[in-house]
Amino acid sequence: MKTEPSNRRITPERITELKPNEIFVFGSNLEGAHGGGAAATAYRHFGAIWGQGAGLQGNSYGIPTMHGGVEAIRPYVEEFIAFARSHPELHFLVTRVGCGIAGFRDEEIAPLFAEAANLENVWLPSSFLQVIEGQK
Repeated sequence: MKTEPSNRRITPERITELKPNEIFVFGSNLEGAHGGGAAATAYRHFGAIWGQGAGLQGNSYGIPTMHGGVEAIRPYVEEFIAFARSHPELHFLVTRVGCGIAGFRDEEIAPLFAEAANLENVWLPSSFLQVIEGQK
């Protein structure tokens, strides 16, 4: 039986607008070609910059996921967590980074975000929280 995670900062499944100081966190590629999935949403609606694959761009934050395995993604997630920690005035809505076009499973990517689950200004997908809570 699955239990509901205790952390109530859950990213909505579909994000169509952002409140002031909210940042849409999406999976990208190193080239910043935001042509599909959450990256296309970030580009069309939340200020992602074509040609910028990582970091803050408009009201979005890109995490490259298309260039290798989980260990290649880890440094970008760590960089995101450090950025979120240093910007408590912003609220980060993390999508299922890497679990769409990049083809990873929640069980592979969610553990990278375990530290982010403890940050007051980071919301994670329910599926990520379920994996993280299951590891405790």
